[in-house]
Amino acid sequence: MKIVDVKAYAVKQPPGTPFKWRKGLPAGSHLNEMGILRIITDEGIEGVAVAQRGLMTVDYTQRRLKELLIGRDPLLKEQLWHEMWELDRAEEFQIYYMGLPDVALWDITAKKAGMPLYQLLGGSRDRVQAYASTVTYDTTEEYLRVADYCLEQGYKAIKLHAWGDAREDAKLCHALRKHVGDDIVLMYDGSAGFDLADSIYLGKSLEQAGYHWYEEPMREFSIWNYKKLCDELTIPVLAAETSDGCHYNAADFIVHGACDRIRTGTVLKGGITGSLRIAHMADSFGMKAEIHGGDQANVQLACGINNNSFFEVLVWGTDNVGFGYPVEKDGYITAPQGPGIGYSFDWEEIEKRAYAKV
Repeated sequence: MKIVDVKAYAVKQPPGTPFKWRKGLPAGSHLNEMGILRIITDEGIEGVAVAQRGLMTVDYTQRRLKELLIGRDPLLKEQLWHEMWELDRAEEFQIYYMGLPDVALWDITAKKAGMPLYQLLGGSRDRVQAYASTVTYDTTEEYLRVADYCLEQGYKAIKLHAWGDAREDAKLCHALRKHVGDDIVLMYDGSAGFDLADSIYLGKSLEQAGYHWYEEPMREFSIWNYKKLCDELTIPVLAAETSDGCHYNAADFIVHGACDRIRTGTVLKGGITGSLRIAHMADSFGMKAEIHGGDQANVQLACGINNNSFFEVLVWGTDNVGFGYPVEKDGYITAPQGPGIGYSFDWEEIEKRAYAKV
């Protein structure tokens, strides 16, 4: 099999409900732009991957990916993955793009094998428990109202993105625990908003409230600070979400005792190949590799490995809560069951809608 063409599209999405993050971070919105990478083979099998930025997808495809991929065997994913890392030395790819072609190549491989990707990866299960991951709301009352709605939808776990004030966030975390009781799994994500002293203070408060994990309270530049944080706390610290370097960097976090659980996922860790490296390495240390939220590719990954416990689903709004991925009544997500990852596009429609393409 050979790759005969590589296409990319920048497509606008319908505008979504705006939302906020902690103080210091820009406001967000539901994804209103996407880039689509499409790898076409001489056997008629196509691989697809999706990115968050359309123009970047078109630019990287035109300047780098076409030259890298056309004429190559798409099943030699390991070779092509390493060649992407070689290109990164010169290009310094935006982190979302390190694994974009790898996802599409795994899509081709699973379609060639005639099975959903999670089975090709080894197949730990066909569905994974979801947790509701909040955005930032103005008041404690709004958080509690959204939590009630999530529980009504079947979620058994909720993660807070709060205000970025260690004292106020600690009060909120205790209020949510009191509101939902002891049987609901609660997590907290600091979105890298604190220094070490405030991170320790907030972590000890989360321990008292019985939270399941404490995620990324500081920027991930300093592994030493994360080690000092882990030494001070008993709550599991989940780290290495946005740190560059895939498994090479994740190994440093693990061997230096700078995390208790490690992040992986296709978007930030080099596609399926990079994510598997992290998951398998963590497993050798008896450690969970928790998958960051995302689309079908990360759902397939979550069902393909054994040491992931939850799947993150973003929740925004208050009266009309939106969900980034369909969640079943018992709070689980089932992986797409057809061959490949599960992306489905009307290419004629995409060709018409794209505001940039190659």
